[in-house]
Amino acid sequence: MDIGHNKYELLVDSVVDYAIYLLDLDGNIASWNVGSERSTGYTAREVLGHHFSLFYNDDERQRGEPDLALAKVRSEGRWETEGWRQRKDGTRYWANVVLDLVKTADGVAIGYASVTRDLTERKEAEDRLRRSEEQFRLLLQGVGDCAIYMLDTNGCITSWNTGAQRIKGYTRDEILGKHLSTFYTLEDRAKGEPGRALGIAADVGRFEAEGWRVRKDGTSFWAHAIIDRINDDNGKHVGFAKVTRDITARRDADMALSEAREALFQSQKLEAVGQLTGGVAHDFNNLLMAVIGSLELLEARLTHDPQALNLLGNALAGAQRGAALTRRMLAFARKQELRPTSVDVKALVQGITTLLQRSAGPTVTVDTVFPLSLQPTLVDGNQLELALLNLVMNARDAMPEGGHIIIAAKDETIDLNHRTGLPPGAYVCLTVTDDGQGMDAETLSRAMEPFFTTKGIGKGTGLGLSMVHGLAEQTGGRLQLRSEVGLGTTAELWLPVSTMEVAETVPVDELPSAATSSGALTILVVDDDPLIAMTMSAVLNDLGHLTVEVNSGRDALEELAQKPYFDLLITDYAMPGMNGAQLAAEVKARWPTLPIILASGYAELPEGTAKTVLRLPKPFGREDLVRVIDAAAATV
Repeated sequence: MDIGHNKYELLVDSVVDYAIYLLDLDGNIASWNVGSERSTGYTAREVLGHHFSLFYNDDERQRGEPDLALAKVRSEGRWETEGWRQRKDGTRYWANVVLDLVKTADGVAIGYASVTRDLTERKEAEDRLRRSEEQFRLLLQGVGDCAIYMLDTNGCITSWNTGAQRIKGYTRDEILGKHLSTFYTLEDRAKGEPGRALGIAADVGRFEAEGWRVRKDGTSFWAHAIIDRINDDNGKHVGFAKVTRDITARRDADMALSEAREALFQSQKLEAVGQLTGGVAHDFNNLLMAVIGSLELLEARLTHDPQALNLLGNALAGAQRGAALTRRMLAFARKQELRPTSVDVKALVQGITTLLQRSAGPTVTVDTVFPLSLQPTLVDGNQLELALLNLVMNARDAMPEGGHIIIAAKDETIDLNHRTGLPPGAYVCLTVTDDGQGMDAETLSRAMEPFFTTKGIGKGTGLGLSMVHGLAEQTGGRLQLRSEVGLGTTAELWLPVSTMEVAETVPVDELPSAATSSGALTILVVDDDPLIAMTMSAVLNDLGHLTVEVNSGRDALEELAQKPYFDLLITDYAMPGMNGAQLAAEVKARWPTLPIILASGYAELPEGTAKTVLRLPKPFGREDLVRVIDAAAATV
């Protein structure tokens, strides 16, 4: 018996990871092993005979927890708990404590056996994990910009954060257990998109996409969604993690930016084509000057040959058509000669209604709808008539079987961010509406491009709408088209309301008409193109004038300095080195009484060009030249 007892003591004393000791019935320590000393820091001499409450803190002792533990053991025979215990040095450790009632063979209680294990490391690890999980839960709940939630393997929702409730509108209680497809549109559900997304995430581990999703209230938002497969520690698929962001605002901003870039591209393209067109038209004007001038000189020499005169008339008609074409090109390029005045649009349209109806043909009805009063607009009346004629003919061509055209106008006040993009102010909106074939989106987007036409070969130049566009832009307005296939087209011509008279230069068509030129004058002709200078001199000589030709502004100044007997100076505007406006300014400073005629097809001359300088728009004919020379002679 003693040998067995000794073996038991050796066994207990060799256990270092557990504090194993005996208590008497009063709770005093009766034995102490090495594990007890290692856990608590007390030696056997320091604790034997002392009450086991030594390991409790003051508050626990005051609450009587040691005695309650012993009472529990006496009533139930065993008691197990975990809690903080106190070492000799005052530090604490987390202990798993098991107390068993010790009885003799005949069942008499003689004490208690205590087995205590230090689980501080496990406790701290659990606490860290719990704190981490709590922080993660708070983090997820605190994220308001993202919907973050979990799905089971079937796609049903098992968790729900604050962001999910804010974005999708469902509370946690409303949505838990519902399927992911709840948030998809009816079209996407019909196509099986929710199942496809889950299938891809399950197979490859991740699914990412953007698309429309539906909130609880039925409204839609553009979502960026990610679904990740979740595996347990053994690699088994246990569910999905779902992250959704509402990026509707970003998508709208991206679309607006894309539209702005496209508009800028179109604007730059039109500007580039306009620059090219304006340059070509200006050069073409010069060529037409030589052609028209030479043909008019020939006309006087061929009066005896009717057949030749007929051919010459055809040539002049062709040249005049070419001049009309250059006016359209310059209108598109916003470089044509405009003479804006206050125009009563209602009266203008009524004055050409017969012409418009005749141009539209017998199968098309042209009606006008105007209010009783309409504010005057600031526009070149002749160019506006041409623009209206182009719009009506386009409408006619869109109705090959006949139809109805309505020309209407109304006063409009434009605020900021108006759909036309025009500055705020008062405008007149002149519309031409047809019930023809209409245009699809692609055709509509290109309709105002120069030389673009849907008509057959030889049936249109593609410059009609471009000319109207150029007129509107140069006038400070805008041309806008609205059209749908099968529903016709409406052309809106926005024109600014007239606030003042524009009469900075003397237009040729307001000068007194003259059948023949005044007395012979000595005229200095300045043009950098020798062909144009020679042709103009020939026409002037035929009119009885004396001419001297030079090909630059510097040469003109030298000629005037050497021979100050000239009666008139006629100069081109677009010349290298010194343009016509600069030459005119220099001449006015040195020879202020010398009349000057500035010949140009351009409208945008520099500010400060002398108002007394007469303007002669290219290409011009013999009668135009006679009229402006007579006006110049009258100023001497």
